[in-house]
Amino acid sequence: MKIALLLIAIMVIVVGAVEAALRLLFGFGNPPLYVADPQVGYRLAPNQRVRRFGNRIEINQYSMRGGPIAPTPDPGTVRILLLGDSIANGGWWTDQPDILSAQIEHCLTNDAPQKDVEVLNASANSWGPRNELAYLMRFGSFGSRVVVLLINTDDLFATAPTSIQVGRDRNYPSRRPPLALLEVLSRLQKPKPIPELEALHQESGDRVGVNLEAIRQIQRQVQAQHGQLLLAMTPLLREVVPPGSRDYEIVARDRLRTFTTAEQIPYLDFLADFQSASDPPALYRDHIHLSPAGNVLVSRAIAKALRPQLGPNPLPPAKLPDSLLNDPWE
Repeated sequence: MKIALLLIAIMVIVVGAVEAALRLLFGFGNPPLYVADPQVGYRLAPNQRVRRFGNRIEINQYSMRGGPIAPTPDPGTVRILLLGDSIANGGWWTDQPDILSAQIEHCLTNDAPQKDVEVLNASANSWGPRNELAYLMRFGSFGSRVVVLLINTDDLFATAPTSIQVGRDRNYPSRRPPLALLEVLSRLQKPKPIPELEALHQESGDRVGVNLEAIRQIQRQVQAQHGQLLLAMTPLLREVVPPGSRDYEIVARDRLRTFTTAEQIPYLDFLADFQSASDPPALYRDHIHLSPAGNVLVSRAIAKALRPQLGPNPLPPAKLPDSLLNDPWE
C-alpha cells in the first residue's frame, strides 16, 4: 500500500513538473484564442496577452496584434493600418517587436523622427480579401492615412469567410485546454477533418474574380474614410525557385496586375525581389511564411513606399463606424 501511494505521489510530481515546464517554457495550455464573427468569419479574441515558445503575443480590444489603441490617432500622428493574414500577423513564431507592422513603424520613425507614426496590425491566420473587407466594413480604418493590404499568391484563391473552424480546428481554439499536456497530446494526433469546412474549400466559380472584387471594395472603403490603399503581395516559396509559378498562378498574377492598373491601386509585387535574392529559401520559414530575413525585406520595401505619406494630410478625419462608437468588446 505504501509503495503504491509512493508511486502515485511520484507520478503526480512528475506530471506536475512536466505540466509546469510545458507552460513556462513553451506556453502550452495558453494558446491565442479565436472568436466567431458573423461578418468576418473569425478573429483573434480581443484583449489577450500570451507567450508561446518565448514569443510575446498581444491582442488589443479590436482583435489587432498590438497594444490597446484609441479609435482615432492623436493629432500629429500618422496612422497606418496593415491588413493581412498570418504573414502580417506573424503567428506564434514571431515575437511582438518583430512582427511586420512593428518593423514598418520602426523604419518610418527612423526616416522621419520628427513625426509620430503608428502602424496597426489587423490580421489573422488564413484570412483572405473577403475576411479583410468584412473587418474593414465592421471596424473602419481607425483614421489611418494608408491601409496596406498584404496578401500572398494563395489569397487570390481564398474562399468565403466562415467560422466553422473556431473551436473545432486545433489551430483556432475558442477556449484554453484544462492542461498543457492535453494540448500537446492533441497536437500529436492526426487532426480530424471538418466536413463542412472541406466542402467550403471546394467553392466553385471564379474565386480570383471574387477576391479581386473584394479588393476593389476595400479600396472604396478606404477612400470613403479619406485614406489610400497600398496593395502588396508576397510569393510562395515554390514561385521563387525553379520551376516557378504554376500556370494558374501566372494567370491570376496577370489578372491582378491588370486589375491594379485599371483601378489605380499602388501595387508592390515581391516576386522579382524574392527571386533575385542571394538565397531565396532563406526568406521563408516554410512554404509560405516569412523568416526574419523575409520580414526585413518586406517591411523595408513597404516603409519605402509609405514614406511620401508622412507629409501633411489635408483631408478631414473620417466618420467613425458605429462599431467603434459603441465598442462591443469593452
